Amino acid sequence: MISLAALVRGADWLIDGAERVGLALGLSPFIVGVTIVGIGTSLPELVASVVATARGLDTVATANAIGSNITNIFLVIGVAAVFSRRIAVEKDLIDLDLPLFASVTALFLLVASTKQIELFESILLLVGYVIYLIYTVRNQDNANLKAIMKTLPTDATPRGWRRLIHSGRTSKRPVISSRDFSLLISGSVLLAVGAYFVVDSLGELAGLLNIGAGVITIVAVAFGTSLPEVTVTLKAARRGQPEVALGNIIGSCVFNLLMVVGISGLFGTLALDSQTLSIGLPFLAVSSLLFVISGISRRIYSWEGSIFLLLYIFFISEVINSL
Repeated sequence: MISLAALVRGADWLIDGAERVGLALGLSPFIVGVTIVGIGTSLPELVASVVATARGLDTVATANAIGSNITNIFLVIGVAAVFSRRIAVEKDLIDLDLPLFASVTALFLLVASTKQIELFESILLLVGYVIYLIYTVRNQDNANLKAIMKTLPTDATPRGWRRLIHSGRTSKRPVISSRDFSLLISGSVLLAVGAYFVVDSLGELAGLLNIGAGVITIVAVAFGTSLPEVTVTLKAARRGQPEVALGNIIGSCVFNLLMVVGISGLFGTLALDSQTLSIGLPFLAVSSLLFVISGISRRIYSWEGSIFLLLYIFFISEVINSL
């Protein structure tokens, strides 16, 4: 319960700090979701995968990244769509970010199809993320500060920003305060620590139930490390910020495939176990394809979210039945 509370509080602090710092730097809400929030909520996956690889558990990083992405799309987007009834998809998402997301997924599927990821392939994934990040930030929308600020709830607006908006002097950017950085850093730390203890608890429970390591990684560990995405996305959807919610999912999914696997691969050759190879990769391809199709339609409705949730349950059952 304490670890779950840390996750919720960390997500709250992180999204507040990320919005304020990102907007002060001139970034749009969607870019904030893709970069700061997306990376921050993926820290648990990165920490867990790097530690596991350093300890010789070479199948954890790939299974964790794949399982987390499946969870992000089927579970997180599914819950968010059902919760908010409808998620609007911005034009920038369709024109730029969905094609980039599809390309990143295709690259990872190609690399992972060899059943192991070696040093050169890990470096390739890391270079791919740098290119993705630079291209995404450079092609952010050019909405002025006033339009951006209207997307934020009143309680997320720092003091003094409202006066700036009402005065019409939108050419100036909000000033970053030490509190903004404190929220960002504290939120990320709480997310990482909270996710670590959630995963630790799930691992112990799986051990008591005599569940195999493959199932723990691709299901329990992936679910535990994806809890930050659940809380951040639900909070963003509840606040009426679909661009932040979807940006967070895309940013996290890309970070998982390129950075989590790429950085972990620097510590040793990564392998794919039988469950990850035969079930994880196909479900990753299907979930990514369905997400892109839903995004192109410009709306993700509650019925689509229900289908995503059913597919997530089917994914879990397939992994368990494979034992």
